[in-house]
Amino acid sequence: MQRVSLDSHAVTEPELLNLTPAVVRFGRLGDMVMLTALLGELHARYGRPCLVVGAGPWNEPLLTGHPDVAQVFDLPRHSPFLFSGAAWRALCALRRSAPGPVYVCEYQPRQVPRIRRLLKWGGIDPRRCLYITDPPGRGDEPWVQRLVSFGQETPPGLPAGRIADAPAGAAPQLYAQAADVADLEGWLAAAGLAGHPLVLVQTGNFRTLSRHRERYQAGGADDKAWPLERWVELTRRISAAQPRLRILLCGAPQEGPMLRKIAQAAANPAVSAAELPLRRLLALCTVAQSMISIDTGPAHVAAACGLPLLVLYGAEDPKKWLPRGPRGSVVRSLGGPPASTRVDALDVEQVLSAWQALPPRSRGA
Repeated sequence: MQRVSLDSHAVTEPELLNLTPAVVRFGRLGDMVMLTALLGELHARYGRPCLVVGAGPWNEPLLTGHPDVAQVFDLPRHSPFLFSGAAWRALCALRRSAPGPVYVCEYQPRQVPRIRRLLKWGGIDPRRCLYITDPPGRGDEPWVQRLVSFGQETPPGLPAGRIADAPAGAAPQLYAQAADVADLEGWLAAAGLAGHPLVLVQTGNFRTLSRHRERYQAGGADDKAWPLERWVELTRRISAAQPRLRILLCGAPQEGPMLRKIAQAAANPAVSAAELPLRRLLALCTVAQSMISIDTGPAHVAAACGLPLLVLYGAEDPKKWLPRGPRGSVVRSLGGPPASTRVDALDVEQVLSAWQALPPRSRGA
């Protein structure tokens, strides 16, 4: 029987089916949703849920309670790791998880060297570690598939022969907890929305939340921005086509003024602004009829909950970044290169027609 020694642990091949994998990714919300495809792959291969080391306030509400996640650690995105208690707690957990594999999914040039130093400081055996940037040049495939392919690789210090095969067709997946469902039901009842079919409309993106958002707007630098008057016209057209629908303009609290401005301009009781905490958005995505969204993180949340989805693209290529969901959920894109590089190149009729072509949500999705 083959034995491997890592971090003072001798591992037999059968024990490889009972290891705790760790994943490092300093991504935004959409990146972390896509990461769940890899987490499911690793859970199936190694037999235990994953440790996740990230950087951002969305990680804990997004991943806590996820069946493929054992624990989440949030590190500072910009300040030194050396002075971060979270960084040292993460390193302690990684040491305790030895000889489990460490998959580093970060690709930003500024962050990869920081992570390498962090793991070195923490005494993590490099033979446990794989980097998605090694070898350089990897990454022509869609990002979700790239993550899944990465999860099928094995660190050099572990024998590959006895690791379990993960199920085919891995995709991002999120789950509403019982507390999320109860919170949503109370919120819908209080808002007078209980019993109505819901269409979610995500108008903003990460630049909307940036402290530099006025500069983006004034300079036309936000390729994902769609003019307010087109959002207003779109809600009117949707409401006229399906009067029973209730249209929720979704966003974080920082996006509230923009959402209320659109709702007031629409002057339609079927249209309302909804400043949503992340878990309530997730729960909404499990019950809504469909979503229309800019290319941004909440679109990935919707897809991972199986919600039929239309995504409007600017300069990013949907072939690489299109959200993916479980159970054959339908995700369609509109815009993006080579046809266009700005969302404001799309007109209302194009968006309405593409939304109307979405199939209804399948039962049980």
